[in-house]
Amino acid sequence: MFGEPAPETPLGYNLSAERQQLISSLMTLGAFISSSTAGFTALIFGRKMSLWIACIMVFGSTALMQATTSIAGLYAGRLIIGFGNGLLMTHSQLYIHETSPAKYRGLAISAFLYWTSIGTLIGTVVDNFTSRDTSKMAYILSLGIVHIVPGILSIGLFFIPESPRWLLDRNKEAKALRALERIRPRGWDVTTEFDQMKAALEAERAIASSVGIVDIFRNPIDRRRTLLSIASVTSQAASGSMFMIAYGTYFLAMAGIGDPFGNSCILIGCGVVAIIINSIVTTRYGYRRVMLMSGLLLCGVCQLIIAAVYTAEPGTKKTGKLIVAFAVIYIVGYNGMISSYAWLGGGEFPSQRLRSYTFGIATAVGFFGAWLTTFTAPYFINPLELNWGPKYGYIWAPICVLTAAWVFFFFPETKDRTLEEIDELVCCRIHFRSILSLCTDRCPQFEAKVPARKFRGYKCTRTAANAHVVSEEKLSEDEKAQHVTVDEQVEDSKV
Repeated sequence: MFGEPAPETPLGYNLSAERQQLISSLMTLGAFISSSTAGFTALIFGRKMSLWIACIMVFGSTALMQATTSIAGLYAGRLIIGFGNGLLMTHSQLYIHETSPAKYRGLAISAFLYWTSIGTLIGTVVDNFTSRDTSKMAYILSLGIVHIVPGILSIGLFFIPESPRWLLDRNKEAKALRALERIRPRGWDVTTEFDQMKAALEAERAIASSVGIVDIFRNPIDRRRTLLSIASVTSQAASGSMFMIAYGTYFLAMAGIGDPFGNSCILIGCGVVAIIINSIVTTRYGYRRVMLMSGLLLCGVCQLIIAAVYTAEPGTKKTGKLIVAFAVIYIVGYNGMISSYAWLGGGEFPSQRLRSYTFGIATAVGFFGAWLTTFTAPYFINPLELNWGPKYGYIWAPICVLTAAWVFFFFPETKDRTLEEIDELVCCRIHFRSILSLCTDRCPQFEAKVPARKFRGYKCTRTAANAHVVSEEKLSEDEKAQHVTVDEQVEDSKV
């Protein structure tokens, strides 16, 4: 319907690089736009209503793509479904971060990514069977199954409460307490948790009461949190994942490696297994820094080997088997070690009062990185352009290594920390030895200069309400006397 005959290619048909770029990247561009407005949609509608709006967008855009025979209609449908996808990805994860207990937050995000991968696997399996149909019913049926998930979600949203932290931020304390009670088991100390949430929010407001897009960069504390959140989410794009995900089937087809759809199903199925394994280990062993560094290095090595093997013997059976094997290892490394922990960090670093703005911008930048990958990849892999194919891995391997180095020096460990503890640590305890650290005048405890890689062993000694000290001069003499010295703090962290 939208391609052109190309007898010289393995498929016999091909999409022009321009159409391939737009079809693949417009959804990501739409997600970038909508996720960047998450702060505004959260302010006006909240988490649940934003998800309902996203479902409506998915319904409408999918119907448009099913009905249209115009390339312009297809472009419009891809852009609109991107709007819905951005809202779904942002607000669903915000809800998970704000409602999950600290111990199970990693497990909850793993469950989120598990279902995302299951959806991808189902879609690929359906595509595998419908691709044999040469009529337009092939893609109409494939798109038809997309209606199922937003239908289930639209109904399911009636049975869950709004985020307690969001309600508290909107000064709806009674509703926030009831919502927290609904999502916690019997015997849970809801009162203490609610008081901590309230104290942390009040402490944040004591520093700055304004809430807006400019506030995420206004002071050095919020600026640092924003930059860390952005870098965490963007580490997914830095791994080259969108090259392997968005163009996996096409990449395997043009490389002449077996059944492209069948191999894609194998890749995605292995990714699902990796997420299941990750969900087992994340609560007890899932340290963010270790997993991210290991995953990035593993993905970099896999892409380097894929590129080198294809350069040495392009198009042979042996090469095809090796490429599929290392592509499987890549997907396992990405899903099991990078994806969930990148999203975890992106949602844990922001402050409560600015979480929707900060995480929305972080998600938007992550989507922009994904869009940049999907937009530029055709120039490298399309036979009508550079025709690099798997050799594209030469670009991504060093990027993975550089990102792993950034994680080692600047990424703090937040496993098992409550969001309120992270507030205390980020604001008053830890000095990130980074070129992004602009000043420390709002928080004199930054002088402790505990590097990000020692974040894990540092012990919180103050409540979140006392963590946001604007200036030491404002403390009373008694409070000053109770303060431990910088040297004692460092010694405590070493112990």
